Amino acid sequence: MHKAAPTRLTDWIMITIRWVFLAGIGLWLFLSIGFILPVIILLVVATLANLLATALAWTKRSTPTFRLSSIAGDMLLAYGLLFLVGPQNGGLGWVGLLPLISASLYYRWIGAILLTVVNAIAQGGLALIVAAPSGVLVLVGLLTIVYLALGLFLAFISPRIATFVGPRKASRSQKETTREELERRRAIYELISALSATLNYQRVLEMALDLSANTLRGVKTSADKLKSAALLFTADEGPSPEIQISTSRRFIPSDTRLALPGTSGMIGRAIDEGVAQLSQDISSDPEISRFVSLNDCRSAYCIPLRTGLEAYGILLYAHPDEDFFSPDCIEVLEIAGNQAMIALQNARLYRDLEQEKERMMEIQEEARKKMARDLHDGPTQSVSAIAMRVNFARRLLERDPKAAAEELFKIEELARRTTKEIRHMLFTLRPLVLESQGLLAALESMAEKMRETYNQNVIIQADQRMVDALEMNKQAVIFYIAEEAVNNARKHAQATHIWVRLKKLRDDLSLLEIEDDGIGFNVGAVDSAYENRGSLGMVNMRERTELVNGILRLDSAVGRGTRIQVVIPLTEEAADQIRRGI
Repeated sequence: MHKAAPTRLTDWIMITIRWVFLAGIGLWLFLSIGFILPVIILLVVATLANLLATALAWTKRSTPTFRLSSIAGDMLLAYGLLFLVGPQNGGLGWVGLLPLISASLYYRWIGAILLTVVNAIAQGGLALIVAAPSGVLVLVGLLTIVYLALGLFLAFISPRIATFVGPRKASRSQKETTREELERRRAIYELISALSATLNYQRVLEMALDLSANTLRGVKTSADKLKSAALLFTADEGPSPEIQISTSRRFIPSDTRLALPGTSGMIGRAIDEGVAQLSQDISSDPEISRFVSLNDCRSAYCIPLRTGLEAYGILLYAHPDEDFFSPDCIEVLEIAGNQAMIALQNARLYRDLEQEKERMMEIQEEARKKMARDLHDGPTQSVSAIAMRVNFARRLLERDPKAAAEELFKIEELARRTTKEIRHMLFTLRPLVLESQGLLAALESMAEKMRETYNQNVIIQADQRMVDALEMNKQAVIFYIAEEAVNNARKHAQATHIWVRLKKLRDDLSLLEIEDDGIGFNVGAVDSAYENRGSLGMVNMRERTELVNGILRLDSAVGRGTRIQVVIPLTEEAADQIRRGI
C-alpha cells in the first residue's frame, strides 16, 4: 500500500473512533441479542488492544507496523463479530466501517478501495456460508456502495486533517521554542553583563561558576547536580608551576587544598591546546580522578583560561549524568568561559594598573626624598657655608681688607659651584636636551655636567645608528637608567672613570652598559639588606628596565668595579623571546 505519512493526530482520531465503536457494539448487543461468551472475549481483547494503542500514542512510540496491526485488529474485530453473531441478525453490518476508516485515514485511496472490496467479500461470503436470506446480500451490496463512498471521502480529507491541524501545532511549538530561546538568550545576556560589571578577578571566577550554573538550569533540570571549580596556576615561579582550586561549588574542603601539575589528562590537553575538552570517563583521568568530590560524576567539561601564550588556569565542570553536556549546555559554558576570560583579563589589567599606580607614587615619593637629600647634602650646605663666610668676610673688612677680598673670592667660587649643583639637579629632573636633541646629546650633556659639578670623569660611547633605532619613549627610559647608575657610581664607587656604552647585540636587541673602575661591592650582601637602605636606586633601575621589556644584569665584586647591563628589545618578537627566556 502507498503510505501517506500519517500524523500522531490521525492515531488519536482512530483510537477515539475505536472507543466509540466498542461502546456502540456493546450497547447493540445489550439491546438486541444479549452477551454471549465468545463475543465477550472478543470485546475484551479489542478493548485491551485499544488501551495498548492509547499508551503507545501517548508515549509517541507509534510506528508504521503499529498502524498495520491496528487495521488488522479492526478487521478481526469486525469480521469476528459478524461471524459470531451471524449476518442474519441484521443491524451489525456497520461494524465493517471500522477497518475501512482505519485504512482510509492511514493509506488514503488504495486503503479505501482495498478495504471496501475486502469488506464486500467478507460479508457476502459469510452470508453465503450461513445461507442467509437473499435480502442480506442486497444489504451487503448497498453497504458496499456506502462503504466505497465513505472511504473515498475519508481518503480525500485525510491529508487535509494534518494540513489543517499541523500548522497550528507547529505554530504553538514554534512559539514555545522561540520563548525558550529568548529566555536562554536573556540568561546569557545577564551572565555577560554580570561578568563585565566587576574588576575583581576572584569575584569574576565566582560569578562565572554561579551564573553558568543558573543559566544551565534553564536548559536542563538536572543542572542542580552540577559541580564546578576554577583552577588557577599558583604564583610560585619555577619550571613546573602547579594548578590549584581558587574557588569552587560542591567541592569538599580537602579538594580545594589539592595542587595538580596540570600536565596530563583533560586538564593538560586543555591548557596545552587552548581548546575545551569533554570527557565521559573521568574515573580514568590521572588528575581529575584525584578529586574526591567528583567520585560520583561520570562526565566533565574543561575550559582553558588562556590568552595567547599566557595560561591562567581552567574552568572545570562535572556531572553525574554521562550525557549531561549536550551541545546546548556546551554553548552556554563556552560563552561563560570566554566572557570570564575577557573579564579576568580586564581584572588583571586593572590590578596591574593599580599596582603601577602604587609604584608610581612610590617613585614620586622616592624622587622627593632624593631631592630633599640632594638639596640637604649639596646646595643647602653650600648656602649655609656661604652665609657663614659672608659674615666672616664682613668682619675681616674692618681688620684686614686684603684677607677679606680673598674670602670674598672663595665665597664667589662656592656660589658658582652651588649654582652648578642646582642646575645639575634641574637637568636630571627634566633634561630638555633629551626632548630636543635626543638620547646621545642628553648623555653627553650629563657627562659634561658631571665633570663640571663633581669633577667626575664620565665617558660616553654610543652608536648614533643604535640611538636612531630606539623609540623616543625608550630613549627617555634609557637616559634615566644611565643617569641613576652614573649617579650611584659617583656617590659610592669612588671611581676615576665611568663608562656609558650603548651598542647593538643583534638586529633586534640593544645593550646599555654602565661600567666603573671603582671599589665595587658584594652584590649578594647588598641585595639581602636592600630593603633596609634609604635609597631605592636599584629598584628604580629595575622598574624602568621593565618599562622597556628589558633585562637588567648587575656584576660587581669588591676591588674590581661594577658593571650594569640592560638588554633592550627593539621589536615585539624580541620582547616575547626575552619574556620566555629565549
